[in-house]
Amino acid sequence: MYSQIIKDFINGESLPQSYLVDAEKYFIPLVNLIINKTNQSETAPIVGISGAQGTGKTSLSELLEKILKTKDLNVVKFSIDDFYLTKMERQSLAINVHPLLQTRGIPGTHDTVLLSEKLDQLAKPDNNEIIQVPRFNKASDDRYSEKEWQIIQPPPDLIIIEGWFVGAPPLDINSLEEPVNELEAAEDIDGEWRNFMTKQLEENYQSIFDQIELLIFLKAPSFEQIFEWRNLQEKKLRKRVGHSQNLMSKPQLARFIQHYERLTRHCLRNLPKKADVVFDLNEKHQIISCLGLD
Repeated sequence: MYSQIIKDFINGESLPQSYLVDAEKYFIPLVNLIINKTNQSETAPIVGISGAQGTGKTSLSELLEKILKTKDLNVVKFSIDDFYLTKMERQSLAINVHPLLQTRGIPGTHDTVLLSEKLDQLAKPDNNEIIQVPRFNKASDDRYSEKEWQIIQPPPDLIIIEGWFVGAPPLDINSLEEPVNELEAAEDIDGEWRNFMTKQLEENYQSIFDQIELLIFLKAPSFEQIFEWRNLQEKKLRKRVGHSQNLMSKPQLARFIQHYERLTRHCLRNLPKKADVVFDLNEKHQIISCLGLD
């Protein structure tokens, strides 16, 4: 029923043909689950798609959006990345809290107040005012101007929010004393940065994640595999565009990805127990097992 949509999507995104097998076996039943959830909800249910970089969460959210729109559903889709603090706001955090907060990504580098406001607006079924959702320009490392934000015509039937730690439960504060890598040991000696991240995750994100009615987790084989996927991505970019100041060497990438190691490992341990649907991936990004789709 959806095969042609999937094939067109694979060709448009230059995905491997093996994606078709996974999509037909797993993602079509997922679509049916989401449709049932939508039909049973009085307001637009929020579907969370979580997974580390390279797991395919963005591709999955885009494919779901395309298929669900063929069912005449008003689907709103965005990434938690769209709600990053502005460059100036993160510079202020780096000066006043910790220098590592200049790098976006961890809890505390998003505008959770703005995200909550937008979710509240989208949740009102009688709200007929056009809603604007922010967009983030990763090339300039800053938020797009408001005139370039996503325009949403309410009311939505379904909201999809994706991100690398969407749905993550709070970190254990007792685990923070020992650094998990060289970055934490050398650049967060007193633990202020990881304590800030932990506090932010618990105080400012849990109320947002609690609104998710269906949580989908794409589980990478390991943190080490996530690094290899990202390194391969950098190599492919280097071949395509040549040497660029925006591309990272392997040592630079190793340092960069350490910003996310603690929370990524936490998600790998805990989200399979929390998520409603879990897709277990192998090193080739293929789904080898699934929980939650009966």
